[in-house]
Amino acid sequence: MRWRRIALWTTLSGLVAAGVVYALWPRPTLVDIAAVSRGRLVVTVDEEGRTRVRDVFVVSSPITGRLRRVEGDVGDTVVADATIVASIEPVDPAFLDVRSEAEAQAAIETAQAAKALTEARLLEAQAELDFAVTELQRARGLIETRAFSERALDQAERLFKARAAALESVRAELQMRTSELTMARARLVSPVDTRLQREACECISLTAPVDGRILRLIRESEGVIEAGAPIMEIGDPRDLEIVVDYLSTDAVKIEEGQRAIIEEWGAGVALAGFVSRVEPYGFTKVSALGIEEQRVNVIVDLADPPEQWQRLAHGFRVEVRVVLWEGEEVLRLPLTTLFRENGRWFVFVDEDGIARRREVELGHSNGLEGEIVGGLTAGERVVLHPSDRIADGARIRARS
Repeated sequence: MRWRRIALWTTLSGLVAAGVVYALWPRPTLVDIAAVSRGRLVVTVDEEGRTRVRDVFVVSSPITGRLRRVEGDVGDTVVADATIVASIEPVDPAFLDVRSEAEAQAAIETAQAAKALTEARLLEAQAELDFAVTELQRARGLIETRAFSERALDQAERLFKARAAALESVRAELQMRTSELTMARARLVSPVDTRLQREACECISLTAPVDGRILRLIRESEGVIEAGAPIMEIGDPRDLEIVVDYLSTDAVKIEEGQRAIIEEWGAGVALAGFVSRVEPYGFTKVSALGIEEQRVNVIVDLADPPEQWQRLAHGFRVEVRVVLWEGEEVLRLPLTTLFRENGRWFVFVDEDGIARRREVELGHSNGLEGEIVGGLTAGERVVLHPSDRIADGARIRARS
């Protein structure tokens, strides 16, 4: 019995010791593994952009007047200098208050009285002229019989000319009084009168400045419009370009002529384009997080034929990737395998289950993958997302 107890306790002690050793024995760290490979690497700067018609023409009112209702709709085709897009007619006069109406009525009566007075003076001047004509004829008849002096004849002629001039003066004054009466009556014209005469009124017709389509109606309903006020925008949707506002730090890397890739525009295929212009003017833009950013507009032209992007139009959203650098058969590696110390890049290489720290030289990168210039060869396996649990010489095992 005594030996049986000793054997039992010895066995139990051995099992406990083995369990403790097993629990404390270092185990390999489970890691994700990526292989170094060769392939195509494209370095781009990506940003959201929008399409726009290259040349947008704004049709505005040349004068202050009443805009008739615009009959055209957005998307209608227009022909330059032929399609009438808007018509403007004179503005209706304002309503008169009681005092202004009384003053205008009194002005009419004054003008009528002045005209009547001038008509009476016209009769008087006509009578004076008739008398002067008679006197002149009598003097000319007597001068032949030597019964009238030359001086008296000259006075009769002078009197005739004076009376004729006086008659013309009164006639001119009568015409002036008639115009004053017409002007006084015009002050009493009401908006109701002008509406009755509107069909006979000549209007200013505005024609399309270019061939294209109506992009946007700014004013559609009838109403008074000021001179210079915009009415509509016209452009050619087939002549599109893309404007992308890049961060200024990215814009300095972009040059004219660089290749661009247009994606996420609604179809499953990417469109080809190229950078046509980098604007030399930066502006401040507040991001969605409330951070002020310096932005620069980059203009991208579409290289594919219009048949491939005919559903794109003015103001559509697209994703633009400008290619800064690209290479074939590049030794590449996911950037998540790299970590940096003292300005140098390192990776952990899997050497038969042992992590070996190795310095590498990084070339171009696109945010997801990087070009490995030195330190690694194709086919080697490196650790993805290395944590602080991994050190040089540590045992590792690939996670299944």
